[in-house]
Amino acid sequence: MSRSAQRVVGTVVLVVLGMLSLPASAYVLDDPGTENWIVPVQLFVMVVLGAAVTIGLPGMAREGASTGRRALTGAWWGLLAAFVGVVVFWFLLNGLRGA
Repeated sequence: MSRSAQRVVGTVVLVVLGMLSLPASAYVLDDPGTENWIVPVQLFVMVVLGAAVTIGLPGMAREGASTGRRALTGAWWGLLAAFVGVVVFWFLLNGLRGA
């Protein structure tokens, strides 16, 4: 698979995971006493998923990057995808005028 195809596939996967990670975290942790852990767990999960996707698809990082460098790059991609996913999910739920 070419580097550009890997970037497209990785970006789409991470944005979809970013959209689903917050509702999934809220579903699991929405109990008294654990509701404050929803966002930190979502961000941690997205860091791990971003690192895993970027290690699996080396085209998401610079050419010739080591595995550690790809994991670090993937962690940042995961955080960016979490932010983009929450924004997209917000607009899908609330529209352009907001809640």
